[in-house]
Amino acid sequence: MITKSIPSLFTIGNLMLGMFAIMMAYDGKLSMAAIMIIIAMLLDGLDGRVARALRVESEFGKELDSLSDVVSFGVAPAFIMYVTSLHDLNSALAWSVTGIFPVFGALRLARFNVRPGIPGYFVGLPIPAAGGVLATLALFHNDVSAPFMIVSILLLSYLMVSTVKYPNFKKIGLPKKAVVGAPLVIVVAVAVAVVFPEQIAKLIFVLLALYALYGLKQNVDRLTARRRHRRRSRSEEKVYHSKNG
Repeated sequence: MITKSIPSLFTIGNLMLGMFAIMMAYDGKLSMAAIMIIIAMLLDGLDGRVARALRVESEFGKELDSLSDVVSFGVAPAFIMYVTSLHDLNSALAWSVTGIFPVFGALRLARFNVRPGIPGYFVGLPIPAAGGVLATLALFHNDVSAPFMIVSILLLSYLMVSTVKYPNFKKIGLPKKAVVGAPLVIVVAVAVAVVFPEQIAKLIFVLLALYALYGLKQNVDRLTARRRHRRRSRSEEKVYHSKNG
């Protein structure tokens, strides 16, 4: 019974950190709020691996994970961005843009739960990555204009519900013996993040942004390849008609 509960404890920790991030953002502790999202990402990456390592995967765990993700990587990052960059804008615009992100995140999770995925890939940008980008991007609010932040929110929202393929690192296995050391990894990560919150958060932003942009590049490449194929088909069709016309 206790073994079956271990993965859910990681998931609940993820949810609690999402709530802490919202409260810290409200109190103006923006770097720590972003760090809470990053640590929540770590827990989110571990819960599934721990469940597979202990062979205690369940539908309950999957549903709890999705519900936690909506808060930690949907609502919390959107709130952080609203507090830092959007609250001085027109209310209708700020509220709409802020609300779009968790809504699209929830749609992304719902699709993930009901549709079979592609082995080795996520279809659409995973909400933890999107939320991590948004939460850490908010730390640059003094250097980046509000319109850029709005475009970033809308772009990340689109990527979540898109059909762009992203590499799936969640399926990388975790040895059963490593489960014992997982709490130690989390403690060390938390300690380092608390000592250097802003530096760690901005470093994570670069890594996550590259991951998100990789999918965007893949999408552009795919659209370009389609256009070339259409042009080639049209050219071949014209040549065929000219020869047989």
